[in-house]
Order: sequence, then structure tokens, then C-alpha cells
Amino acid sequence: MARARIIPILTIDNGKLVKTVKFQKPNYLGDPINAIKIFNDKMIDEIVILDITASMQKRKPTLNLIYQMASECFSPLGYGGGINSFEDAKSVFEQGVEKIIINSAIQKNPSLLRDIADVYGSQSVVVSLDVKKTLFGKWRPCFNSGRNKTKQDVVSLARHLEKAGAGELIVHSIERDGTFCGLDRELTESIANSVGIPIIACGGASSVLDMTETVSATGASAAAAGSIFVYKDRNPKSILISYPTSKELLPFE
Repeated sequence: MARARIIPILTIDNGKLVKTVKFQKPNYLGDPINAIKIFNDKMIDEIVILDITASMQKRKPTLNLIYQMASECFSPLGYGGGINSFEDAKSVFEQGVEKIIINSAIQKNPSLLRDIADVYGSQSVVVSLDVKKTLFGKWRPCFNSGRNKTKQDVVSLARHLEKAGAGELIVHSIERDGTFCGLDRELTESIANSVGIPIIACGGASSVLDMTETVSATGASAAAAGSIFVYKDRNPKSILISYPTSKELLPFE
């Protein structure tokens, strides 16, 4: 018996906590430090922080903010945003972050994953595999907050990323982001069955039950979400930081 890892994802824009829908229209939620303080009391498994505008604005990671967040966080912390070189990754690790999350940089610097993994270990290197579906029903990876869609096959890319040094993949459905319509189990399973590294299902979680059942049904090792942990009753105007109780995090076969 095992229990699904359930991971809150907090997205920030220039230091402000926000939440998007389909990677667009960021809704301001408040201060990420305050959100982390609340999550500390919830005994979360781990937390992911993504700076969603760093790459687009060609900004380096904001080290002072990362240090504040890592210092405040009681659980393992993953951070992504603006990491384009080994030096960027090193600087972020030095702030107390356990995992580096990369997206756009793998296009510009193909050796980056291996460079980081050789020093810090593959378990510390995560790729956010952001995915959109074409009109013909094919999944295509995207970069730069979903703005750069490629013609690559997403499963082939996942296999390549594993060989390149990634120790974990966040499989994020862009169309489902912030919609509460349910995680994409078909997409998650197709990648989980193709690689030997942990997969985190993300994008559109409708409930904690949806998350735990997705992990059980697809072979993913975890599920992540933003909206269900920051909104009350799915209402974008009602902000409430929450996390499931131990009874909700039931073990699965």
C-alpha cells in the first residue's frame, strides 16, 4: 500500500502570488510567503513554486525572494523560473531549494539537465513538460509559459529528457490549467508508461479524489494542483489556502 503524493503548486509573477487559467489571465492572490506559512501548518508533502514570467521577461531567478520562501518552508521545495544555466541553478540551490524545475532552458541549453544532474543528482532535476493538444488530437510540448508550441512528439521528448538527466517530470496540461475539469489521465498514463522516472500529473485537478485516483490509475507517482488549494468552492474571488486532511489522502493499491 502506498499513499499518493499531493503537491501544491504556487505560481508567482514579479513576487506576487497569482493563479492562471490555461496559463493566461493571472489572478492576484496575495503574498507567497504568507501562503507558505499557511501550508506549513497543513503538513504538506512538498511544494512547488513557479515564477511564470521570469523566462518571458528574461529575468534571472529572484534569489532574495527564493531564500525567503525556502527559509520559511518546512517541507521540500521545488523552484522553477528563469533558470537558464548551471550558474543559475547553483545560485538557486544555495538558497535552500531541494529541486530545480526547468522548462524553456532545455531548448536553448540541451546539456543543462546533465550538467546539473552530474553535480546535484538527477533527483534534484525536474522538467515541467507543458503540453497542448492540436486540432488533430496530438499532444505537443510547449515552452515559455505555453507561448512556444513545438511539433515534437511529447512521449519521445519525455524519453529524451530522462536520458538527458531529468529525474522527474511534471506533465502539465495547459488547456486544463485552472479549469477544474479533471486531470488528463490519458496524457499522464502515456508518459508514465514510457519512462522510468517519476511523473507528476498536473493541470485541471477537480478534487483531491481526482488527484489520488489519477495517481492510482495512470502509474504517476504524484499529482499537483494550484486552484483547488487556493480557492474556496472553486470561486476565484474567494481565496482560501487549504490542503487535504490525512483521511482524504487515502492509500491506494
